[in-house]
Amino acid sequence: MSSLENKWALVTGSSRGIGQQIALGLARERCNVILHARAPEHLRETENLLGSFDIERLSVAGDLESDAGVQAVIEGVGGNPGYVDILYNNAAVQNRWQSVWEIPKSTWAEAFQINVYALVALCHAFAPGMVERGYGRIINVTSGIKDIPHLAPYSVSKAAVDKYTKDLAAQLRGSRVLANTIDPGWLRTDMGGPDADHDVRTVLPGALVPALLDDDGPSGGRYSVQDRVWVE
Repeated sequence: MSSLENKWALVTGSSRGIGQQIALGLARERCNVILHARAPEHLRETENLLGSFDIERLSVAGDLESDAGVQAVIEGVGGNPGYVDILYNNAAVQNRWQSVWEIPKSTWAEAFQINVYALVALCHAFAPGMVERGYGRIINVTSGIKDIPHLAPYSVSKAAVDKYTKDLAAQLRGSRVLANTIDPGWLRTDMGGPDADHDVRTVLPGALVPALLDDDGPSGGRYSVQDRVWVE
């Protein structure tokens, strides 16, 4: 496993939940962390939690529901440190419970904008620099959700993330930049709800495994955080 010390990791949606846990896990590995939320004030809790770690930290804000918000994140990173070694595309939205026949186009559009289009834009912004520097880890958060048509926009958008990540890994083959997905399991978060199987803290240490891979590690696969296995 490679060391993350002094590397820079961007974690989208790190104001709470899975993203906050990932940011804490990275900090314990002495990795510098770029936090992200829709607004700066949403990051106060995570910033305070990271205050005791001997790392550098940056906070960027941008609503991934708009192209302008995505660009604000990219530009926020561009000023300092100017690059990303590790990208965790964690931010996502889940549509409200609704009959699949009644889900409007706007709900589908929102799910794909945040869960897919913003994710793709961030990969395209930062992956070329990873290739140029000869190191990078891209970890896209997916879901094992299935057979729940009421949440189809969410589940279909995550299926798109899976396929895109495989294509991205093929593009990056031989570059020492790895692209994988992680399935964190059903977690008790604002999105997962109080009846979920697992406490959000159970994403660690498993969610860090794809970031800690050596350069010849797996790429284009899925890591099941709760089961601790790779799925191609």
